[in-house]
Amino acid sequence: MATTKTNKIIFWTTTVIIFLMEGVMPALTSQTELAKEGIRHLGYPCYFGNALVVFKVLGALALIIPQIPKRIKEWAYAGFAFDFIFASISHFAVDGMDFQSIFPLLFLGILMASYFAYHKLNPAK
Repeated sequence: MATTKTNKIIFWTTTVIIFLMEGVMPALTSQTELAKEGIRHLGYPCYFGNALVVFKVLGALALIIPQIPKRIKEWAYAGFAFDFIFASISHFAVDGMDFQSIFPLLFLGILMASYFAYHKLNPAK
């Protein structure tokens, strides 16, 4: 059984990875031509990418800030889970089975590790 210290390390490591990849990176790169082309390639309208970035940044902040209520964190975890699953489906539908369709599922695994560590550190009362 993992100790509290181990759970804290797992939680913060996985949560920081999600924060950097889903909060910081989209905020810095969303207006690049490569990002816009990625959204178009999948068949989504341009405004969808902008909305997605806003929700990713808000979700990443919700996960990383300790003072955010548990209920909000649960919604952020759910939102990221849907994001990763549907990103995988979108890439699979457009490009077939390749690395781009598997990659979001790797982040789903990281998200799940963060989620389970969070609940071990903050058990329901």
